Amino acid sequence: MSLKAELLSIGTELLLGQIVDTNANYLAGRLAMLGIDCLHMQTVGDNLARARQAFERALDRSDLVVATGGLGPTEDDLTREAIAAALGEVPTVDPALEAELAAWFSGRGMAMPDRNRKQAWLIPSARALPNPNGTAPGWDVQKDGKRIVAMPGVPREMTPMWESVEPSLSRGGSLRWRTLKLLGIGESAVEEKLAELVTYAKNDGVHVRVADKASTPEEADRHVAEMEREIRARLGEYVLGTDHDTLPGVIGRRLEARTWRLAVAESLSAGDIARSLSDAPGAERWFVGAIVRPSAGAETLESEGRRLGGEVLLVTPHGAETSEVRVMTPGGTRRLDIRFRSAADGRRRALLGGQDLLRRSLAD
Repeated sequence: MSLKAELLSIGTELLLGQIVDTNANYLAGRLAMLGIDCLHMQTVGDNLARARQAFERALDRSDLVVATGGLGPTEDDLTREAIAAALGEVPTVDPALEAELAAWFSGRGMAMPDRNRKQAWLIPSARALPNPNGTAPGWDVQKDGKRIVAMPGVPREMTPMWESVEPSLSRGGSLRWRTLKLLGIGESAVEEKLAELVTYAKNDGVHVRVADKASTPEEADRHVAEMEREIRARLGEYVLGTDHDTLPGVIGRRLEARTWRLAVAESLSAGDIARSLSDAPGAERWFVGAIVRPSAGAETLESEGRRLGGEVLLVTPHGAETSEVRVMTPGGTRRLDIRFRSAADGRRRALLGGQDLLRRSLAD
C-alpha cells in the first residue's frame, strides 16, 4: 500500500507572494517518482499556533509530512516548536549538534550567536539531518507510524538534504511518465483516438500524458514505452517530440542530420519564426538567417530568401484571410494553406504551421 504524503510549506513570505514556492514543485515531482501519493499541500505563516494546527492536520490524514522552512535561528523560525507541540514532546539542545554548529562558526572566524543554539534542538522522536550547505540541520521525526521530514526553505540546502532521505522512502513503488507533444491535429481528434489517456491543449499543440506506477522503475519504464509505441502507431505523423523537446529543437536536429541549412522569409509571421528558431540550441550551425517583408507575396519572399543561401527555405506570404506557407527543400516543395480571422491570429498560425510544415518536410 502506497504512502500518503503531504507537503507543508512554512513562511509568511510565501503567503504574501514575496517568493515563489519552488520547493513544493520540486518535492511533489520527487514524491511522484518514488511512487508516493502526495494528496495534500499546505502553506502556513510564521505563527506557532497555526503551524502546530497545520502539522496536526497533516499527521491526522497523511503518513508522511514533508515540511520546508522555519528552521532558522530567529524568533519567527518556529517549525521545531510547532512539531514538538504537535507531538507533545519537549525539545532540548543536543550536545553533538551544538558542537558542530560552534565548529561551523569557529571555522569562519566567528563566535556562535546564542540564538543559534535552537538549531541544535532535538526531540526524543527526531534525528538530525546534516546540512552541509548551512547552519540549520533538518529533522527526521518518526512516531506512531507517522513520519515528518523537516528541511530548510533555502533550495540549495533543502535539495541535497532531501536526496539523503529519498533512499529510505523507496517502498512506495515507482511512477514514471512521458508527455508526447502533437501538432497539426486538434484536441478533440486526439481524444477520439486516445480516449483512455489524458490530453490537454497547449500553446504548442496538444500534449498527451502517459503514466504508469509499478513496483520497480524498470517495470514502469517498460509500460510507458509500450504505450508510447501504441500512440505513435495511431498518431505518429503528428508527434513532434516528447517531454522537453521543442519544435525548433526538433527542426534543428533534423537539419543537422541532413547537413542542410535553413533560411526563412517572413511576411505573415512577422519575424516570429526567426526569433523562435534563433533560440534553439546550436542554431548558428544550421540557421543562415531571415528576412521580414510586410505585405510581401510568395514570389518576392522566395526571391529574397534565396539570396541568404541555405538548402532549405521557408516562406510565410502575406494574406488577408488565407496564406499559402511553403517549404522548399532539395527534395521538393510542400505547401500548407492557413486560414485566419485576424492579423494576430494569422501571425500565430503562421508561426506554428510554418514550423510544423518544416518539421514534416524534413521527415520525408
